[in-house]
Amino acid sequence: MSGTGLAEHPFHPTHRAGGPVLDPALALPFPQAALPVLRNPQLRKNVAHAIDVIQAKRAKLVMEKTDWQALRAAGAAIKDHVLENLGAYLEQFEERCTAAGGQVHWAADAAEARQIILDLLREEKADEVIKIKTMTSAEIQLNPFLEAAGIKAYETDLAEIILQLGEDEPSHIVVPALHVNRSQVREIFARRMGIENLSDEPKALTAAARNYLRQKFLTVPTAISGANFLIAETGAVAIVESEGNGRMCLTLPRTMITLAGIEKVLPRFQDLEVMLQMLARSATGERMSPYTSLWTGVTPGDGPQRFHVVLLDNGRSSILGKDRERQTLRCIRCAACMNTCPVYRQTGGHAYGSVYPGPIGAILTPQLQQLQHAQSLPYASSLCAACYEVCPVKINIPEILIDLRAQVTDQERKQARRFFDPMYLGLRVANLLFSRAWSFHAAQKLGRMGARMLTGKDGWIHALPSVGAKWSQTRDLRGLPKETFHEWWAARAKEAK
Repeated sequence: MSGTGLAEHPFHPTHRAGGPVLDPALALPFPQAALPVLRNPQLRKNVAHAIDVIQAKRAKLVMEKTDWQALRAAGAAIKDHVLENLGAYLEQFEERCTAAGGQVHWAADAAEARQIILDLLREEKADEVIKIKTMTSAEIQLNPFLEAAGIKAYETDLAEIILQLGEDEPSHIVVPALHVNRSQVREIFARRMGIENLSDEPKALTAAARNYLRQKFLTVPTAISGANFLIAETGAVAIVESEGNGRMCLTLPRTMITLAGIEKVLPRFQDLEVMLQMLARSATGERMSPYTSLWTGVTPGDGPQRFHVVLLDNGRSSILGKDRERQTLRCIRCAACMNTCPVYRQTGGHAYGSVYPGPIGAILTPQLQQLQHAQSLPYASSLCAACYEVCPVKINIPEILIDLRAQVTDQERKQARRFFDPMYLGLRVANLLFSRAWSFHAAQKLGRMGARMLTGKDGWIHALPSVGAKWSQTRDLRGLPKETFHEWWAARAKEAK
């Protein structure tokens, strides 16, 4: 785009319909992106408080389920079975959905999915669309694409409204505005909705959002949704939500377009029994979500009369082909992993530079990008395994993180200028020194001599030169001892004689 600055590009992170877009291709590395958050005490306080509330509710409701571990095992088994037979179940879903009056479209990547949706909206002559909260539409950057095409997208989820009006980014999968407190919400609503003397009481803020959206629900004839689950047996789509805005979008518009990742399919209606018990408890600390909506195709005179499903691949097939990483696609987007993650608690979601933050984002985003971007995310973890312990479908996130780190290292090694790259040159020298006993002992003696100039009076090295400075910026190194264990042992044996 000659003559156009990066910040003017329609898909730059500072542009979207009502706010920024998170694009891993343009995001800063995690350590750099995390710094502003770590220096923002109010944001960190907001995140910590919200997480503590959710965690306490979740723990209480999980404890009452004596079969919780059996549910986790069943959920993992259902998802693994689906992934092993994904093609067959997707075809069955298409067949049943089409028989019920729906139309299924297949999208290989984000660009194809956006174009399919745009073409459908142009067929409807739509210049506005209402949306149910969907992370998948954010993944393909749908809102800014539609805005560039002259179509205004209105978010109807309360948290998404806050972000859209505040021109902000989501920081959580289930609670996108988790980092915003109610006084900040009041300021956004008062400014963007033109409401004077607005209270920051939750009831007042909710009422303001309802009034803002009511006319859109009644007049906009086209809606876009995501899907929590697709049911192959019946061709049905299932959505869970807490506010009722989704139910409005599913019943009032003339046309409904559902965008869903191919991994969302379940074999049978009966499988929802397992998934719904775990999803609400893990996501919001509730026994069941207040609104669980299922719809199958088109029913004359009831609800949308045109129904489309766009099945999105966008890198999922490449994950499916990997034995260890395949389990990533079990994810039911409950966010339990980020609620328990000590790294997410300190940095919030914005540092991840992706619509999928937290531990699941640290493994999902790099894979969807095929490690072209977001190489720093697999390192955004302490590997404490708390995420694995709470995951309702038993995704071994630490295992995948370690594997992705190895892939990133291999990629860097291939891309590095082998002889001149400082890190790999250092590793080669270390390999040469450590492979022979005499060179290893000589290196120890030389190292002690050099370390004396860097060691402080307290016996610690507080700053290393050159590339070592990055290491000593965050930790100290104890000075080298006067003699090695081998030297001490040899001297002791000599004295014994």
